Amino acid sequence: MEQMLGAFQSDLSSISSEIRTLQEQSGAMNIRLRNRQAVRGKLGELVDGLVVPSALVTAILEAPVTEPRFLEQLQELDAKAAAVREQEARGTAACADVRGVLDRLRIKAVTKIREFILQKIYSFRKPMTNYQIPQTALLKYRFFYQFLLGNERATAKEIRDEYVETLSKIYLSYYRSYLGRLMKVQYPFEALFRSQHYALLDNSCREYLFICEFFVVSGSAAHDLFHAVMGRTLSMTLKHLESYLTDCYDAIAVFLCIHIVLRFRNIAAKRDVPALDRYWEQVLTLLWPRFELILEMNVQSVRSTDPQRLGGLDTRPHYITRRYAEFSSALVSINQTIPNERTMQLLGQLQVEVENFVLRVAAEFSSRKEQLVFLINNYDMMLGVLMERAADDSKEVESFQQLLNARTQEFIEELLSPPFGGLVAFVKEAEALIERGQAERLRGEEARVTQLIRGFGSSWKSSVESLSQDVMRSFTNFKNGTSIIQGALTQLIQLYHRFHRVLSQPQLRALPARAELINIHHLMVELKKHKPNF
Repeated sequence: MEQMLGAFQSDLSSISSEIRTLQEQSGAMNIRLRNRQAVRGKLGELVDGLVVPSALVTAILEAPVTEPRFLEQLQELDAKAAAVREQEARGTAACADVRGVLDRLRIKAVTKIREFILQKIYSFRKPMTNYQIPQTALLKYRFFYQFLLGNERATAKEIRDEYVETLSKIYLSYYRSYLGRLMKVQYPFEALFRSQHYALLDNSCREYLFICEFFVVSGSAAHDLFHAVMGRTLSMTLKHLESYLTDCYDAIAVFLCIHIVLRFRNIAAKRDVPALDRYWEQVLTLLWPRFELILEMNVQSVRSTDPQRLGGLDTRPHYITRRYAEFSSALVSINQTIPNERTMQLLGQLQVEVENFVLRVAAEFSSRKEQLVFLINNYDMMLGVLMERAADDSKEVESFQQLLNARTQEFIEELLSPPFGGLVAFVKEAEALIERGQAERLRGEEARVTQLIRGFGSSWKSSVESLSQDVMRSFTNFKNGTSIIQGALTQLIQLYHRFHRVLSQPQLRALPARAELINIHHLMVELKKHKPNF
C-alpha cells in the first residue's frame, strides 16, 4: 500500500507540472493570437487604404465629371492619395505598388477637372440680359478645386488666374454698358445712383461669398482676390461719380446718395461682406465735401441777396423763403434717420441767413403792421412746411415757432391799438397807480373813463368786424388768420375784464357811467359770433 500510494503521489506531482506547462503554453498562444489579430487589423487598414478598386478606376477614366459617381470616386481618390503620402512618410514599401496607378488616375482627374472648370469660366463670356453672372453654378463642384489645391497647385493657380482675368473683364464691360444705359434714363440722379449701387452691392456680395467658398479663402486673402476681380469695375464707378459731381449742384440728391451709401454699407455688413468697406469710404469721401460745398454756396447766396433787387414786394410769403422751407425740411427729414452733426451745423447757418433775409425784406415796408404781416406769413409758411416732414421737437420747428409766436403777439397789439388804444393806455396807467398805492389819483379821471365806456359801447362791434376783415385779407393761411383773430378777441376780453377791475376801485365805484358797462359774459357771447369758421 505504501508503495502504491507513493507511486500515486508521484503521478499527481507529474500531472500538476503538466497543467502548469499547459497553462503557460495557453497564455503564450493567447498573446500570439492577440498580436496577430492586431497586425491583421493594421494590415487590413493599410491594404484597404492602398488598394485601388476597379469602380474608382472606371469612374475617373470613363465617367463625365458632371455625374455623381465621378465626384464620389474623386473624393475616394483624394483620400487614397493622402493615405499613400502618409504611409510613404512612414517608409511603407507597399506604397510603391500603387503609386503609379494613383498618379495616372490623378493626372486624368486633374485634366478632366481643368477642362470642365475652364469651359464653365469661358461660358460666362456669352452675352446675358440680366447682368448676373451664373458663377454660383460652380459651387456644387467646389470639391474639384479643393482636389486641385491638394494634388496639383499649378493647375489650381491657373484656374484661379483665368477666373480673375475673365470675370474682371466681364464685370467691367457689363457695368460700363449698364451705366451708359442707366444715365440715358430720365430719373433723378439719386434714383439712378441707387439702381447702380444696388446692382453693385448685390453682385459684389454674391461674388465675395462665392470666392470665399469656392476658392477656399478668407480674411485678407479673400479681400485681395475680390479686388482682383472687382477692382477695375469699382474704379470705373468712382471715376464716373467724381465726374458727375463736378457739375452737380443738387444738395438733396447728393445727401440722398450719402444716405443710400450708409444703408448699403449696413446691408453689406449684415451679409458679412467686408470687402466693400473701402469702396464705401471712397464714395463718401467724394459725396460729403460736395454736399457741404453746395450748402455753403446756398448760405452765401442768401447772405448776399439784396431785397431791393428782387422787384416788387408784397406781404405774402416770399419765394426764397418757400424754397428754403422745402429744401431745409427735405434735408432735416433725411438727416433724422441717421443724424449727422455737420449737416445740422450747416443747416443752422442757412437758417440764420434766411431769418436775416426775412428781416431785411420786412424792413422794405413802410409801416410796422405790414412788416409784421410779412414776417408772420413767412414764418407760418416755413413752419408749416417743416412740420410736414420734420419732427415737432426739431431745432428748426422750435425756432420758427418761437419767432411766429413773438411776431403774432406783437401784431395783435398793433391790431388792437387803433380802435382800443385809449382803453389799453388807461388800463395800464391805472394798474400802475394801483400797484404803487396811488389809486386816489384816479378820482380826476372820471371824464376820461366815461368817454372810454361810451366809446367802447358804441364802436366795439364795428371795430371787431373791421379787425376780422383786416386779418383775413392780410394772411394767406386761413388757419393762421383764424388763430390771430381768436387771439385778438381773447386779448380784448382780457383787456375789458381788467377795465372792469379798475372801475371797481372805491375811487371810481360811484361813477354814473359804470351802469353803461357791457357785461363780460355778454361780451364773450357776442365776440364768439365774430369767430371765423372754415
